[in-house]
Amino acid sequence: MKTLIGMSGGVDSAVTAALVSKTNESAGITLKLYDGNNPDLIQKFDREASDAADVCKKLGISHTTLDLKGDFYDLVIKHFIDEYIAGRTPNPCIQCNIYIKFGAMLDYAKANGFDSIATGHYARVEKSGDRYLLKKAADPTKDQSYVLYGLTSEQLSRTVLPLGDYTKAQAREIAADMNLCVARKSDSQDICFVPDGDYAAFIERNTGINFAAGDYLDLNGKVLGKHKGVIHYTIGQRKGLGIALGKHAFVLNKNADTNEVTLGDEEHLFYKQVEISGVNIIAADQLDGIRAAGKLRYRHTEQPCVIHQTDKNTVILEFDTPQRAPSPGQAAVFYDGDIVLGGGTIVRGIK
Repeated sequence: MKTLIGMSGGVDSAVTAALVSKTNESAGITLKLYDGNNPDLIQKFDREASDAADVCKKLGISHTTLDLKGDFYDLVIKHFIDEYIAGRTPNPCIQCNIYIKFGAMLDYAKANGFDSIATGHYARVEKSGDRYLLKKAADPTKDQSYVLYGLTSEQLSRTVLPLGDYTKAQAREIAADMNLCVARKSDSQDICFVPDGDYAAFIERNTGINFAAGDYLDLNGKVLGKHKGVIHYTIGQRKGLGIALGKHAFVLNKNADTNEVTLGDEEHLFYKQVEISGVNIIAADQLDGIRAAGKLRYRHTEQPCVIHQTDKNTVILEFDTPQRAPSPGQAAVFYDGDIVLGGGTIVRGIK
C-alpha cells in the first residue's frame, strides 16, 4: 500500500506519518492554502511546512508541498463569505475536508500513484461488506467524525485514519518518544484563514463591503434598536448585542435580505424538528424511519431523534425533545452508536 500523508505541521499529522510509514510506503505532503497577500499567514504556512519537512526527514520519507490556494479560496473561503452574507452560519472545515483534503489532495495522490491518503483526524474507517463506514474515534473528547460526514464511500475506501484508535495523550506520547520536533506544539483552535476569530472583519476586508446597520425586531415586528449588520450575529447569541432591554435577549432569527435581526426570549430558540438539505448518506441506502442520535453543532451533545427522509437529498430530524438554536448553514450529523449514518446542512427549525 502506497500512502500520501497530509502533513499540517502539527502533532497529529506527525504521529499519523510515524504510524503509517511503519507499514506503508509513504510520503508526506503539506497543502499551501493561505492567501499570498497576508504576510502573517505566509509565515505561518512556511513554519508549518518546515516542521512537516523536519518530521518527514526524521522518519525517512519524502516531503513535498502542493499549492491549492486557488481551490481553497474558490471552494472554502468564498463559500464561507457567501454563506455569512446570506445570513447562514457555515462550517468551513467541512467544506475543506470534502473538496480539499479528501478532494484535491486525493486526486493528486491518485494521479501520482498513491493508493490512499492518511490524515490526522480522530475518526475511524471500517469496511463492512461492500460498504465503507465512518465511525467515531476511540477518544470521545477528540472525535472528529462530525466534520467528515460529507465523505463518500469512494473517498473513505482510500482513507487511512490511524489516530482513530488513540487518545490525544497517547499521540503526544508517541511524538515525545520519537523525539519529533512538534511533540509539544499547541493545537490550532481557530479557523485557519481567520486566526483572530473576527469573522465579520475578515468578510469586510475580503469583500470591500461595509455592512450597514439594521433594525433589531421583536417577534411582533416592533423595532427595538439598531444592530451592526447581520454578519455580526449567530442564532442563539446573547452576548455582544449592544442593546439593553432590561432582560436577557437572544438572537432568534436573521434576515439578510431585509438586514433585520429578531430578538426574544430563550424559550423561542427550541425546535422539535429540523430540516436538513444536501444530505450525504454513508451507512445505508436510505434513512427514512430510522431512529438515530442527531448532532446539530460540533460541540452539541447527540440527542435521540427519528429521521424522516423527504427525498434523496433532504431529511427532517424529529427529536424526542426540542433542541436549542438549530442554525441554518451549520451541519447536522446523525449517528447509530459509533457509526455515522450521514449528515447534511441545516435549513431551518420547525416548531
